[in-house]
Amino acid sequence: MSLAAHIVLRNVAVSFPVLSFRDRSLRSRFVSAVTLRRTAAVPHIVTALNDVSLDIRAGDRLAIVGANGAGKTTLLRVLAGIYHPTAGSVDVNGRCLSLFDLSAGFDEEATGYENIIRRGLVIGARRAEIDARRAEIAEFTELGDRLDLPLRTYSSGMMLRLIFAVATAVEGEIVLLDEWIGVGDQQFRKKARQRLDEIVARAGILVLASHDVDLIKSTCNRAILLEEGRITAAGSIDEILSRYLGGAKA
Repeated sequence: MSLAAHIVLRNVAVSFPVLSFRDRSLRSRFVSAVTLRRTAAVPHIVTALNDVSLDIRAGDRLAIVGANGAGKTTLLRVLAGIYHPTAGSVDVNGRCLSLFDLSAGFDEEATGYENIIRRGLVIGARRAEIDARRAEIAEFTELGDRLDLPLRTYSSGMMLRLIFAVATAVEGEIVLLDEWIGVGDQQFRKKARQRLDEIVARAGILVLASHDVDLIKSTCNRAILLEEGRITAAGSIDEILSRYLGGAKA
């Protein structure tokens, strides 16, 4: 376990400007151009996170709990550096392994081997690091000669094997998970679960966004409750789950 891993968020907010359908429509833009209308469209601001403060230290296995749309995935993307806060500060000490948005960077026309390199670069690995692990990744997928073929020839199961193998080939001091990953047939799922367990065990910090109560109880040691982009409670797993599930039933 990396004892140096540490995450600090102070009063973080993330907002997105969203134009209405009318302002985004081609007809509206055409009319504006023809009539030389100079009034600019005023976007609607959606606040996905609001005044979020967190201190996550080595050894923490943090569960992010909340209803759909509460801001769980947005928070993970802030931690991964994908989204930058519109207010507040984020300080992440340690290499992040982001196990979500797993298909980003894949090209259906490129071969399996070519996509190993493409996706590896997307998740922040160095080219030398990818080359050194290329054979190991290929072996883990169990796809053999199919890795010489373009991805458009793959079944969904084959795609999942490749995506998972590349995503977990590079370890990090901080592991970010949006639900637990289950891929492939029963035999491959067992192998994938073992690899994921090993990665999490070696990580300094785990941040898991999930609705799976049993998974949260067996994996995490603290939790936060997100509601409409705000942390409304933080504490023990039992305390937060009781509050969340009690509120969900109300």
